[in-house]
Amino acid sequence: MIRILFSAPAPLWPEYEPHLARALQDKGIAADLSPVCDTPSTVDYIVYAPNGPAISFPEFTRLKAVLGLWAGAETTVGNTTITVPLTRMVDPGLTEGMVEWVTGHVLRHHLGMDAHILNPDHAWHQVSAPLARQRIVTVLGAGELGGAVAKSLAALNFNTRAWGRRDPDIAGVSGFSGRSGLAPALDGAHIVVLLLPLTAATENVINAETLACLAPGAFLINPGRGPLIDDTALLAALASGQLAHATLDVFRTEPLPADDPFWDHPAITVTPHIAADTRAATAAPVIAENIRRSEAGEPLLHLVDRKAGY
Repeated sequence: MIRILFSAPAPLWPEYEPHLARALQDKGIAADLSPVCDTPSTVDYIVYAPNGPAISFPEFTRLKAVLGLWAGAETTVGNTTITVPLTRMVDPGLTEGMVEWVTGHVLRHHLGMDAHILNPDHAWHQVSAPLARQRIVTVLGAGELGGAVAKSLAALNFNTRAWGRRDPDIAGVSGFSGRSGLAPALDGAHIVVLLLPLTAATENVINAETLACLAPGAFLINPGRGPLIDDTALLAALASGQLAHATLDVFRTEPLPADDPFWDHPAITVTPHIAADTRAATAAPVIAENIRRSEAGEPLLHLVDRKAGY
């Protein structure tokens, strides 16, 4: 029987256990699934969150793979004690949630909803938004999440661009790639969405130089990773009017400290890392399929490229 350790924060176990048990059964996998491990040498697979109890892995001598619950891998790739294949989570629920969250905030800024929702003077604002096709939206990141977001925005008729390490191939979306393609992707953009992985190459990708490429009064939306933004440059761009507003879901320090200036800044919206969550019902089949693949000697899905960092 295959032994699987669920190494994630304890409150997640009651949520995941029935879904994982059902998904494994559906794949015909007989497994001992537990959040407790007394004998590491008997464990075949670890369902893993970096904030769970498993930190060091040398004692897991029978381990075949570490199956991540998070979309990002930046806190895991540096763990040299993980010497087996490592996967990240790509599941339909996480992707759907991200598309919904980003689309909602893009439409909020595109339509100027705040002027009506936050209107203490009861002013009669009869100002119509431009049509979506007149609004340039650039998505930085063209992987599973970024690609799905760009596709959704293009379907709403936004003038959509996507930038990634390789040339994105997304119907209805203008693709850009590499360092030389970053400035053209941002040139004149009215709304920018950050969905890049955090690597040495992407840290502070939004800085004074790249912010200057945007249309004056642009909007920035970050559901990706906090360190993608140079915070000092962000505040300066908001002060100058180069940016009209920043909607931020992720931060360098989380939870965001209560005394952080972002909380009370009139041109910053803070949301508490809720843009997209891994949902047990849609994540469990992905985990079960990778275990089936491993046992059958087939390639695993969503392997982390440790050199690339994601």
